[in-house]
Amino acid sequence: MNRRILLRSAAAAAALPWATAALAQAKYPDHPVTLVVPSAPGGTTDFTARLIADGLSKALGQPVIVDNKAGGAGNIGNQTVAKSKPDGHTLLVAYSGYQVGNPHLFAKAGWDPIKDFAPVGMIARAPQVLVTRANLPVNNLAELIAYAKANPGKLNYASSGNGSIQHIAGELFKQLTGTFITHIPYRGAGPAVQDLLSNQVDLFITTPASVVAQVKGGKLKALAVTSATRLAALPQVPTAVEAGLKGFALDSWFALYAPAGTPPEIINTLHSEMGKILGQADTRRRAEESGTLVEIMSPAQLADFTRKELDHWGKVIRASKITAD
Repeated sequence: MNRRILLRSAAAAAALPWATAALAQAKYPDHPVTLVVPSAPGGTTDFTARLIADGLSKALGQPVIVDNKAGGAGNIGNQTVAKSKPDGHTLLVAYSGYQVGNPHLFAKAGWDPIKDFAPVGMIARAPQVLVTRANLPVNNLAELIAYAKANPGKLNYASSGNGSIQHIAGELFKQLTGTFITHIPYRGAGPAVQDLLSNQVDLFITTPASVVAQVKGGKLKALAVTSATRLAALPQVPTAVEAGLKGFALDSWFALYAPAGTPPEIINTLHSEMGKILGQADTRRRAEESGTLVEIMSPAQLADFTRKELDHWGKVIRASKITAD
């Protein structure tokens, strides 16, 4: 009898950690979940967050709030999540330019892309599109290059911040074309687009989601995309290679991260539900119409990818001598 009691007690004790984990997972989330976007509303990072927010809210049974924390070239938003409680209620919708660029641009960014974050999964990729204000006297890439060469220093280009992918793209464009165009940094793509629409800046190299509506409405001109093939959202816009500019190719990517130390069961729940959302035809259609492409990665794949991208962009930034100043 005593032996049977002991065996039952041992079995119950062995099962306790699993029961505790299951209980913790069952309670998640127990209040609203916040998706922190480290840039202003209106850009592709913001669009990406909203692409999954409603679906996650329905799946998790709690409101999912998109919180735009612009400033510090993305560092404010990233710091917010890095310092948050690792319980799955505060998450980061990361933009690649910040996530793997800022660590090489700032001596003290206030966060570490590897130590401070737990990867949840990739959401989407997006090439860049070069757009100009509607009244700039050029209609294709060749004319823009010719105009810039004939008017050195007269043109300026916007970016979503010093060291951003847009900044890197602008400097790469200058290197490939032998032109001089002044860089004007903004606090996110949204404000940059607004100044482009009001003719305060001349051109912007950004992700399509930020400008597709304005291009289709004739308020901006799209001259080239940096992808290998044309985009379904802008089929009339040639690739840079088609437009005569080889080597002008780069992507942005957007992914979901939790604070480091978030329990694996919560990470797995978020990844599973996000995968279901991204697998839906309507989600993919919305992404493609904006000029982005849904891409799914497991937490482990995203962890490996983040490390490789961190190394790659570090080399590009050092070679281009780009700084956050």
